[in-house]
Amino acid sequence: MKHEPRREELNSINDDGSRYIIHPADVRGAFTKARKIVAGFLILLYAALPWIPVNGYPAGYLDTELMRFHFMGLTFASQDMWLAFFLISGLGFGLFYVTALAGRVWCGWACPQTVFLEHVYRRVERWIEGDAQARKRLDNAPIGMERILKRGRKHVAFLVVSLLLAHVFMAYFLSVPNLWAMMHQAPGENWGVFLFVFVYSVALYFNFGWFREQLCIIICPYGRLQSALIDENSLVIGYDEKRGEPRGKPKNEGVGDCVDCTRCVQVCPTGIDIRQGLQMECIGCSACIDACDSVMDKLNRPKGLIRYGSMNGLNGEKTKIVRPRIILYTVLLLIGALVLALSLRGVSETTITAWRVNGPPYFLEENRVRNQFFVRVTNKLNEPRSYRVSLEGMPEGAGTLGVDEPFTIDGNGDVLRTVVLFVPNDIYDGGFETELRILNEEGETVAFRNLNFAGPNPEMIK
Repeated sequence: MKHEPRREELNSINDDGSRYIIHPADVRGAFTKARKIVAGFLILLYAALPWIPVNGYPAGYLDTELMRFHFMGLTFASQDMWLAFFLISGLGFGLFYVTALAGRVWCGWACPQTVFLEHVYRRVERWIEGDAQARKRLDNAPIGMERILKRGRKHVAFLVVSLLLAHVFMAYFLSVPNLWAMMHQAPGENWGVFLFVFVYSVALYFNFGWFREQLCIIICPYGRLQSALIDENSLVIGYDEKRGEPRGKPKNEGVGDCVDCTRCVQVCPTGIDIRQGLQMECIGCSACIDACDSVMDKLNRPKGLIRYGSMNGLNGEKTKIVRPRIILYTVLLLIGALVLALSLRGVSETTITAWRVNGPPYFLEENRVRNQFFVRVTNKLNEPRSYRVSLEGMPEGAGTLGVDEPFTIDGNGDVLRTVVLFVPNDIYDGGFETELRILNEEGETVAFRNLNFAGPNPEMIK
């Protein structure tokens, strides 16, 4: 029974509720070529970041042991995690902005699900099993030696690719040298890493080998949000109904340019018929554009029956690029970028954290009130640095311990020191706030933290 795409239903489900396996046909064209170039660049970037050294560390490296994040020569410590707010919110607003302007261009051109599925796993599948028609024949063929061998080779190749991708992903957390060393050891010596790579490889194999477009249709929330993010002026892929209808054979009179060849349906990775209008399953990959343009070339008809355009533009109306939501998103993005830039300027190469020792907030001794703190100083540079501690705002007559001695911290290392503050009973006048500063070799303040000196009511010790 022929599978007919219907707008009101999921096209990956048959009438009896079974899964309809989609085998997109091959397509050539300008957009397909451009997508291959973009995908090749993204795959190369993903695989290369853990290998490229910048300032002594990989270009992309999340050191979970020392809680450091190295990216393109910048180092962020755990104290800088608040910057993740700008990253996450910026990505969110950026996605809204791009979607309002250009529809689901992210899904079709840059999403890892699309990039690796269309340009890695499906390429392997086509190389082993053949084109779309050959794969469909193999689906319908009885179980025999040819089917077993081809499917076996394909799934072995999928597992190998999944293992490679899982190891590349793990290199972002372990670095390539550490990962390579672990690979030469028995699995039991690094069982946690081994288990993670195994589970992640199985997840990749399941997703790209079987689940595929269902992730975009069922799980990914972005496809559901597009109805709220896209309006009549957003750039989407659409069918020029005025030009294409009514459909018919080229030799017939009074018909439109669409010859109902269904080539646009055959190449769609989610199995939709774009002629039925914009649908949730459309990922904006542009395969249908190249497919339709190739048919128009053969018929000596103008290209663009299926093309990028707004819904207003496809209906012959004017497209408004500047509109309220675009202005709002632009303002929000500019504000976020400005705040992020100012925040990055305030990120120090040295960070400090301080906390009171466990136990009572203060110690009442024979002739003085004492407070004790732990101070952790982190050097985020890649080379060693010398520091010393200074306290500002201490009352006259108060004393300190563990402050004056200079100390050296290795590159991307830290030191935990104990700082003691005390005030003699005869001058104690209650709690106060002092500023703990970290000075470099030149005597410049590179980090500071306020400390609150706690103590009893002065009347109790006088």
